[in-house]
Amino acid sequence: MSGLRLATRRSPLALRQAELVRERLLAVGIESSLVPVETVGDRALDVPLVELGGRGVFAVEVQQALLRGEADVAVHSAKDLPSTTPEGLVLASVPERLDGADVLVGRSLAGLGPGATVATGSPRRRALLLERRPDLRVVELRGNMARRLEIAASSGVDAVITAAAALARLEESARVAQRLDPQWFIPQVGQGALALEVRSDDEQAFHAVASINLDDAMMALIAERSFLKELGAGCSIPAGAHANVVSGRCELRGVMIAVDGSSSVRHVVSGTDPMLLGIELARNLRDEQGGAQLPGWS
Repeated sequence: MSGLRLATRRSPLALRQAELVRERLLAVGIESSLVPVETVGDRALDVPLVELGGRGVFAVEVQQALLRGEADVAVHSAKDLPSTTPEGLVLASVPERLDGADVLVGRSLAGLGPGATVATGSPRRRALLLERRPDLRVVELRGNMARRLEIAASSGVDAVITAAAALARLEESARVAQRLDPQWFIPQVGQGALALEVRSDDEQAFHAVASINLDDAMMALIAERSFLKELGAGCSIPAGAHANVVSGRCELRGVMIAVDGSSSVRHVVSGTDPMLLGIELARNLRDEQGGAQLPGWS
């Protein structure tokens, strides 16, 4: 087929991710080019993500470019996707998943003294950090990775929490002070994975990107996204889920935690149907958090 047009955010990390997809496609004989798109999340850097509506603010404009026919493939950080795929699009490929863990840049947990300042724009990261270290001061953080690394080295901020995969793709892993074990610091749904969407009626594009799909990574992402979808819009409690797939069997671990980290519920499920696993995990956590009376569920 003729060259694919890959729609992507304009941030340095997003462009690097799209370039990685382009390289993988080229390795199987498929030419492609990048179509950079500015998203609302990139424009409103002074507004906290929770005020912008959270998930989707880095994806909607990229998806719209695809629906308008301005591109053939949308390249996303899977963690940026809303839980439901828009009508007319389909998730066709997960070509790469790196370490899904969160990391501290600047100082490790042990190196953070009482009252130290940590920056993050994620309610989940904030809550999980305060669960383990309620003495810390957590402040809002927005901006691209260069800005975050700059803040981690500035006076007044002792550490920044970010994704291990993002630093790896930007060749900045040497900046990691501590990897936060995803067994307890459970990552955001889709963290570490790339996700490619195509129009549901574009069979050529579908088959092209499916040729670079990783089955285990796709299974893991389906399970995590099923969890997110089942939680629905009624949940304002920070939540995370992370799947590991071995020999066709998926283990899915999840958390729901009060915004201040004061209480949490965790659960693990395993099986071979990723959609059902996500639903099961979400329902188990909802049942358990009801008993724990976590604030934020309506």
